[in-house]
Amino acid sequence: IQVVVVFNLFKCTIRSVLFSAEALIAEFHKKITDAFAVFDHDSNNTVDVREVGTIVRSLGCCPSEGELHDLLAEVEEEEPTGYIRLDKFLPMMTKVLMERRYRPYPENVLLRAFEVLDTDNKGYLTQEGLTKFMTEEGEPFTQEEMDEMLSASLDPDQNVILYKEFVSMMTVEDD
Repeated sequence: IQVVVVFNLFKCTIRSVLFSAEALIAEFHKKITDAFAVFDHDSNNTVDVREVGTIVRSLGCCPSEGELHDLLAEVEEEEPTGYIRLDKFLPMMTKVLMERRYRPYPENVLLRAFEVLDTDNKGYLTQEGLTKFMTEEGEPFTQEEMDEMLSASLDPDQNVILYKEFVSMMTVEDD
């Protein structure tokens, strides 16, 4: 009888885990489909390939441009059309979310990165200094990305980037 009880508990646990996984996958599918639909302007289950990075980032993932290029290579047609189909995007993005890939850096890591740039420990960075670093070092920002970052980060009164406030604003709680 003990074996039967243990086996039934085991089956119950397995069913619970499977149900939780199914519920999680269903939740991911809804989030992905909803994000995709925002950019599916023709309502034909396709989006412009140039929108995929925005969709991926709206789902809480922060891949580098190289990683994003790899994701696109997974879902593009053999003969690229300039569009990505939902039926190819959905399984790939579900796997990315299930594996928790491309998670954003935690607030303390981002703050430390800004502090490294603030060699005088002033608590802020100049627009020129940040622009120089972000466009010339590592994986450079495009002008459009730089403009977006500055519009979100530049303190209008002091005309500097108060990076502690900016880091707090751009980090999200992990769910």
